[in-house]
Amino acid sequence: MAYTITEKILLKHAPGKQDIHPGEFIWAKIDLTLANDITAPLAIEEFRKAGAKKVFDAKKMVLVPDHFTPAKDLKSANQAKLLADFAREQGIKNYFEIGQMGIEHALLPELGLIHPGDLIIGADSHTCTYGALGAFSTGMGSTDIAASWITGFTWLRVPQTLKFIYKGKLKKWVGGKDLILYTIGDIGVDGALYKAMEFSGPVIEKLGMDSRLSLCNMAIEAGGKSGIIAPDEVTFEYIRAARCRLQAAGNKTRSLQPEARSKLKSDSDAQYAEIKEYDVSDLEPQVACPHLPSNVKGVSQLKDVKVDQVVIGSCTNGRISDLRVAAKVMKGKKVKSNLRVIVIPATQNVYKQAIKEGLLELFAKAGCVISTSTCGPCLGGHCGLLADGETAIATTNRNFFGRMGSPKSFVYLSNPAVAAASAVTGRITHPDEIR
Repeated sequence: MAYTITEKILLKHAPGKQDIHPGEFIWAKIDLTLANDITAPLAIEEFRKAGAKKVFDAKKMVLVPDHFTPAKDLKSANQAKLLADFAREQGIKNYFEIGQMGIEHALLPELGLIHPGDLIIGADSHTCTYGALGAFSTGMGSTDIAASWITGFTWLRVPQTLKFIYKGKLKKWVGGKDLILYTIGDIGVDGALYKAMEFSGPVIEKLGMDSRLSLCNMAIEAGGKSGIIAPDEVTFEYIRAARCRLQAAGNKTRSLQPEARSKLKSDSDAQYAEIKEYDVSDLEPQVACPHLPSNVKGVSQLKDVKVDQVVIGSCTNGRISDLRVAAKVMKGKKVKSNLRVIVIPATQNVYKQAIKEGLLELFAKAGCVISTSTCGPCLGGHCGLLADGETAIATTNRNFFGRMGSPKSFVYLSNPAVAAASAVTGRITHPDEIR
């Protein structure tokens, strides 16, 4: 029987199953489960209510305090402490405190915790990010996560798969963020509702891993259950680099299963709910306008939109390549007067690498403020909320009413190059305008 890559992964993780089909409910064994300082406390509470004493496997759990940390108030401090205490109690090695951590969906791939063929669930909707490495990964509620901590399993309805094929050659300043914004603009915020979004084609094959992570990160913004890209040499080189970093630090790494290299791809005759093809040769940088990620326009259509704040960071676009692009645009320039520009490296390692390359100094000289790794303003948590009537352009992933502060504010979503150019001019700007 022919299967998509998603169906193959789920079948492999469903003990006793000989075949699988979309719409079927399965009991699936998990490889990794994660939660953060907002969602883990709820899961811990449910874990206790169930009478559980020990998690199923401490090595397969990850806890990251990244949303309201460094603690923004007493409540967030107590939530973070609950996380730390639970990690110590359960012997969870993969607990990452500030100073070692990062935004979870940038951190886990960086640390080599994600492998092709994995089944990963997390108490955060952007867990779909890890599909960029050929894993099935999806977000769930804290109660489901608590159940997974007890049993090592989760229940799933096997999703149908939408296949997206991207052809052509990308223009300068266009990357994974623009591809996913363009796609969401086409199919809508419910266009992939409870479906796996499989990204493929010659354009995807040439994308670097950071762009792939950005692309899969926003599958949820189209309603997707997951996003996924079949692993290839780009994937394996990324994993090798992560393993080398860990080994150099004296940490053990997971072995990569050999079948991941040759067999983890969709069969040529696999069945899809729909196949969509795009020629993106003429695609310019895309911008999602308030108040939906699907309200997408080309950057050239928005040059009269003034902004009060720029945010460069998040689990979507806070990796080192994102900061390099932003720095390239801003080099030798200054932030527009009376404009706030916040740069947030996605992990501590990204922060250190940005220091080494002189990027943070460049941003500081330009007039930006640089934050430690945090989700912060993305969810309207802290470190950059908007007041009534203010407008921001951000490299984040959502722009709903009140997402970044006041329900009377406005958020535009873009790639790092557009955000950096807009920081210089004070209005939404194509990078070519200033470079």
